[in-house]
This record gives sequence, C-alpha cells and structure tokens, in this order.
Amino acid sequence: MKKILVVDDEPSVARVLADELSGRGYVVSTAANGKLGLEKAINERSDLVILDVKMPVMDGLAMLESLRSQEFGKEMKVIILSNLEPDDSIITKVYANLPIAYFIKSDIALADLLEKVDEVLQV
Repeated sequence: MKKILVVDDEPSVARVLADELSGRGYVVSTAANGKLGLEKAINERSDLVILDVKMPVMDGLAMLESLRSQEFGKEMKVIILSNLEPDDSIITKVYANLPIAYFIKSDIALADLLEKVDEVLQV
C-alpha cells in the first residue's frame, strides 16, 4: 500500500484529505507542522507528501529543503497545497526543490487533487 503524509496546520484540511485518501486505499498519516512532517516523512518512508507552505515551527519550504538534503528525501514525491499565491521568491524556492505540483487550496477541487495523487502514485 502506498503511504501518504499530509502536512498541514489546519486540522480540517488534514482530516478531510486523510479521510478521502484513506477511502481510496492509501495509508495516510498527518503532521501539523514541518518539523513533525519531516520526522514522519523520513521515519515512515512516505511515497508522497502533500505539503502546506505556511505553518508554525517549521514552514513547508524549510521542510522541503531539509527533506531534499536527506538521501531518502531526494526522490520523495511532494505536492504543495497552500493558501499562498506563489510570488517570485516562493516559486524560486519551491521549484528549486522539485515538487510534483503547486496548487492553491481555493483553486483546486478535491476531486482534481485526488486524481493528481492517483496519477503521481500510478494507481
């Protein structure tokens, strides 16, 4: 079974994503900040991380940079899902760390996100 980690400080977002993804047969765990997310991604060997950008303790960009510095994390698939409109500085930082996609939460339907997850994990 494919393992997905949802890293988002909004409990309602994390819960909805976890419920929907679990219902599709994925093993899902959640983390409320980048520090916990980094630990879980490495310890659980997640197949995919769905990552918010703006979070307490460690933001998503710092988590992504730290993840990419780890041997295992270099190839980990990451989808950014954020409320932040990407500006030039965010885009530069995000794409330097090779995510699969960057979605604005308000601009993507849940069904489209789930379809992208299936596509990325080839199910």
